This record gives sequence, structure tokens and C-alpha cells, in this order.
Amino acid sequence: MDSTADFAGIPAELWRALWLTLRLATVSTVLLLMLTLPLAGWINRSRSRAAPMIEAIASLPMVLPPTVIGFYLLIAFGNHSPLGRAWLWMFGQSLAFTFSGLVIGSVLYSLPYALQPIQLALRELDAALIEAAVALGANRRKVFWQVMVPAARSGILAGGALSFAHTIGEFGVVLMLGGNIPGVTRVASIALYDETQNLNYTVAHRYALLLLVISFAMLLLIAGFRRQSQAAARPLLS
Repeated sequence: MDSTADFAGIPAELWRALWLTLRLATVSTVLLLMLTLPLAGWINRSRSRAAPMIEAIASLPMVLPPTVIGFYLLIAFGNHSPLGRAWLWMFGQSLAFTFSGLVIGSVLYSLPYALQPIQLALRELDAALIEAAVALGANRRKVFWQVMVPAARSGILAGGALSFAHTIGEFGVVLMLGGNIPGVTRVASIALYDETQNLNYTVAHRYALLLLVISFAMLLLIAGFRRQSQAAARPLLS
């Protein structure tokens, strides 16, 4: 047994990678909810010709290989790019191969997994609820934030949980963008890959099982939120 084993036969460095992954998923999910809530509302109600284009761009991570996304983000975050130079000037460090870079990459990569469930939840709201709020004098902003968002909370939570689970499973993007720096960018998926490459199959199996349990729990949570969202979307009076 490895002398660095900390708990359940899993080395302490792997627990640190898991903690880093959970931090990354939490920060990314909070930022995604802040971004996708107004974006979903705008896309749903906008008649602008730009709306379908923006929606398509936001959905690109669902069809692009993760390594393609990671490659272009690495170029964009490099010290020779405008964004990379600006970040270096403001914070005194490179954006690539840092936790901050991973957060930005994770937000972009998981964007459609938060956006689409939230769009669907908002679209399925009972129109009578919105019409009643408008009839009572609520403006568009109040209708959205005080009526639609609370009524769609189950779908919104499902989108947050789905993006959280998706971030936990990231591999290609984080490997391209963050590398494998312990305590900084070495997330759980990369740590598991390293253990497999090192032929530490016993430890890799325990770690993979732990990640499987976490992922399955997240899927159960998402399923529960979706059932609540579907129930809330049905008219109160049939």
C-alpha cells in the first residue's frame, strides 16, 4: 500500500485532486447560473436575428471534440494573445495552466449543459402565470426574476446540477488548458488517468468507483429536479 494513502486506500494526492475538481465544479456552476439565466431568458423571448446564432455558438461544445475546444482556449489564453496579455498585466500571471483558466474553460465547455435545461424550463411555464403578472402591472424584468425564475427553479437547479456533473467528468479540455499540475490543475479525471498509466489498477479502481458513485448521485438529483420541473409546468387546473 502506498505510504501516502489517506482514506479508503486512496492516496492523499488523489483526494486533493477530487477536492480541486469539486471546487472547480462549484465555482463554474455558480458562474454558469449567473450567465445562463439572463441569456436563456433573452434567447427565448428575442426576435433578433442574432439570437439563433448566439444559441448555436453556445451549443458548440456539445458537438466539438473537447481537444478542439481546449486547443483554441489555450491559444486564446496564451501570453501572446490579447486576452492573455491583458490577464498577465492585471494579475501578474499567465491565464493558461492556472485554476482561473480552468474555471473559464469549464464555464465555456459546460455552457450548453446549463443553458438548454434552463431554456426548456422557462419555455414550459404556464402562460397564464406570466399573463397574470403582466396584468398586475409587473414589468418585463420583474416578471422574469420574480415570477418566471422562481416558478422554473426545479429546471434551473437541474441545469446547475447537470453542468456540475459535466464539469466533474471533464478531461480533454482541462488537460489541454491546464496540464497536470498537482494542487493547481490536476483534477480527478487526470489523476485517474495517471494512476491507470502507472498500472496502479487497485487504487485506480477505488478512485473510479468513488467518481462513479458521485456521478450517479448527481444523475439521481438531476432526475428528481426534472420530475419536479415537469410537474410544475403542468397547468394548475386541468
